[in-house]
Amino acid sequence: MIHTVKKTITAISMVVLGSILLYNCEPDADTLGEQLFLDGAAQGKEQAFPVVAYNINNNDTIRTDASKLTYGVLGAFNESQFGMQKASYLTQVKLSTYDPDFGTNATVDSVVLVIKPRYALDSVTTNTVDDNYTYTTAADGAVNAKKVVNTYPVLKFGRAKKSLTIKVNEVQTFLKAASDTVKSNDVFAFDSNELGSKVFNGNASSIAITKDDGGTALFTASTPGIRIPLDKNFFQTKIIAKKDQPELQDASNFIRYFKGLRVSVAESDGYLFQFAPNDMEMIMYYKYDKTENGTTTRPQTSYSFVLGSGNAHIGQYQYARTGSAVSGAGYNSVTGDSKLYAQAMGGNSIGIKIPESTINDLKNLYQNNKAAIISAKIRIYVDPAWNSTKFKKPTEFTLLRRYVDPANSSNPTKVRTSFTNDLLKLAGVTGYTIFKAYNMDTDKTYYDFIVTQSIKEMIEPDSKASTDKTETKYFKINLGSFEKSSDGTTLTGYKSTTTSYNTSRAVFIGTDATNANRVQLMVTYGTK
Repeated sequence: MIHTVKKTITAISMVVLGSILLYNCEPDADTLGEQLFLDGAAQGKEQAFPVVAYNINNNDTIRTDASKLTYGVLGAFNESQFGMQKASYLTQVKLSTYDPDFGTNATVDSVVLVIKPRYALDSVTTNTVDDNYTYTTAADGAVNAKKVVNTYPVLKFGRAKKSLTIKVNEVQTFLKAASDTVKSNDVFAFDSNELGSKVFNGNASSIAITKDDGGTALFTASTPGIRIPLDKNFFQTKIIAKKDQPELQDASNFIRYFKGLRVSVAESDGYLFQFAPNDMEMIMYYKYDKTENGTTTRPQTSYSFVLGSGNAHIGQYQYARTGSAVSGAGYNSVTGDSKLYAQAMGGNSIGIKIPESTINDLKNLYQNNKAAIISAKIRIYVDPAWNSTKFKKPTEFTLLRRYVDPANSSNPTKVRTSFTNDLLKLAGVTGYTIFKAYNMDTDKTYYDFIVTQSIKEMIEPDSKASTDKTETKYFKINLGSFEKSSDGTTLTGYKSTTTSYNTSRAVFIGTDATNANRVQLMVTYGTK
């Protein structure tokens, strides 16, 4: 179907091929690659061309070592389209000081593990105040205080109103270094005896304790967290009793002695949530004998372990697909699949192949009708059945080019990966986006992925593709976004994405000739 766009194309760029083709970096993603004409105006037309859209099986595995986890994921979620997904997390533990002196007759009072999830900053649901709270300090003993607890809902994907039981176990497999490559389905042994657990109701709390006399801050946990009590007897034996022993002398000994923690949930259904691995805390509170001027007291103090950067961090993901719709999904890269099941954290990707027939039709338009491409977009509709579930629709995608380089003498047929040339050329242009989402609040949600430059290079003889001889085999779409540099100005590379911890999923309409909303290449072109 062809329809008129009714827009004026103005000559404001350099001339290519005499007066036929000009290149313009418009900031609006819908007009990227606009071709301009010198002799006044031209009329634009949009036409849909067929593509081959198919599922790419990633075998439910992805890299989830420390270099990939800006956020960790915990939880479990089970539904009919994708089956059950369960996320656990492993971390090394290190001492904040080696060969620590815990004092004489040290006895552990309590140990707490603090997980700091992502939460809705503007949605405080509870604000409780205890004016009769008693807080014990090492210097002053029991102190009259006020305790204020603010509670925030954690950001979740799944059935948000359920509770989950968070469990903590000791890891029994050496986790190696933070820089080592680990896959999400790698197996690590752990002690079945729990170190601690907590029923999590979906909310995280911040705590502020102030002294009644003068309002001095006694304790502050300003970032909302989930506080899980751990077995004090374990730490009495594992840590305190090893004072002056080789196990606590240096990091190398310690990470082989205390190999780490595994955090998981008991349930197989509920929701998934993200947390910051480098912000996790584990604090041991203990008392010891202190003698001054012949008087012995038992002050309380604390010791903090190190769970942040520099430690091995690993995401473990489990899947049970039996009976789910995705278990019967096709992976047909020749004629395509009618339904596309996209899921991050090791689930399916989407492949989009531009068939030779489409390329030839576009070449004919270019050569015979002097048609110049204004824009090209891969349009994908969310499947109506998934729309009806009311689960949050994806807002992050990556788009990559898979290509071969016949000029590469070492391996001329190897399929390689890179950013699309649209992104490479236009990432710095104000307003450029890899994709745009439409009708997010309706049952006709669709996404347009911008491939203007990529399509031009397939059909125009003077394009980059004609000089470097690379051939785009297909585009690959993943849930997740490209990671940015610390200053937020550049992308850190096509392999650096949030896909390993993105909790989204969705079903899309694929290659289905009977469906008007099948995946298509939408090309807007102008003729003189």
